[in-house]
Amino acid sequence: MSHLFTSESVTEGHPDKLCDQISDAILDDALRQDPHAHVACECLATTGLVVVAGEMRTSGYIDIAGVARETVREIGYDDAVYGFDHKACAVIVCVGAQSADIALGVDESTNKDQEQGAGDQGLMFGFACNETAELMPLPISLAHGLTKKLATVRKANGLHYLRPDGKSQVTVQYSDDGKPERVECVVVSTQHAEEVSHEQICREIRSHVIEPVCGAYIDAKTKFHINPTGRFVIGGPPGDCGLTGRKIIVDTYGGYGRHGGGAFSGKDPSKVDRSAAYAARWVAKHVVKAGLAGKCEVQIAYAIGIAAPVSIRVDTFGTLKQVQGGHALSDRSIEAAIAKVFDLRPAAIIHDLELLQPQYKKLASYGHMGREDLGVVWEQTPRLEELLSAL
Repeated sequence: MSHLFTSESVTEGHPDKLCDQISDAILDDALRQDPHAHVACECLATTGLVVVAGEMRTSGYIDIAGVARETVREIGYDDAVYGFDHKACAVIVCVGAQSADIALGVDESTNKDQEQGAGDQGLMFGFACNETAELMPLPISLAHGLTKKLATVRKANGLHYLRPDGKSQVTVQYSDDGKPERVECVVVSTQHAEEVSHEQICREIRSHVIEPVCGAYIDAKTKFHINPTGRFVIGGPPGDCGLTGRKIIVDTYGGYGRHGGGAFSGKDPSKVDRSAAYAARWVAKHVVKAGLAGKCEVQIAYAIGIAAPVSIRVDTFGTLKQVQGGHALSDRSIEAAIAKVFDLRPAAIIHDLELLQPQYKKLASYGHMGREDLGVVWEQTPRLEELLSAL
């Protein structure tokens, strides 16, 4: 029986995403000066105010307030008429030192096993499926496409009445056998200048944003809701207080695959909330790219201060290829092969995925997974032959 699935995305000017970008911009600046910096940076944004808090250990100097203001400017809040302005907003910084107790287990030099331990306990999920070229679920792929297109037409395509805040939501209809067939419903909400009419917004968002992104899946029955309240002038932090880490489903798989609950932004890669989630996506993408399954979810779990994962679990949802090289396959045999091919200790993940590079601010909008456009290592699949050989 056919069914519907919905995912959402938000623009870089959404208040939560603004906070994610500030946190990751600070992390990037720290890693640029000190690749071994330890950062846990949280941000709050509301009317006229940005608050940055957290813990940090670095040999460099980060102008936290300056980085925050520059990030706000780049997003597009550069005029007081928008209700939020990088020049006029106050920035309060409350950043302290990292806990020495945590450092005992994380640092190789103080870890009892003399290797880098996980920065915290926790469980992380990675997911891949064959619905799109980048092996992401179609609903979140289309939702991200809409919000990226909103930003593009605001900045470059002449729709100057648009403002930075915005959201999208896409409902996809799936066939009896789980294949995406069509788009059932598209929702787009975009902040705008007061003088523009609702009719103009609906017409131009439909033609400049929705049809270029979703056109291949739109039919006569597709429903459209564009600024459904009729007005979205007050937006950004004045319209809704923003917080780092409040869009973790947008950051991952749009709810199609599970999430362990730990946010990514503002955390250096010693925190497995971030690094192991990237590694789990990397592994899951290898499984699907190798043709072993149509869908794959990988769970990895850790104990604080311990390097090796306490568990690795694979679920292919009944899509697993039955035989490979004359051998019967199962989710358990995939787990065993993964353990042979991928070193999932934190230090190895950081090395293999090049996670000490300043690259996180650009990931803080439009998803951390499926970002082949950014060239991130966890979207590459160099170990396909090794994985197949291990089976």
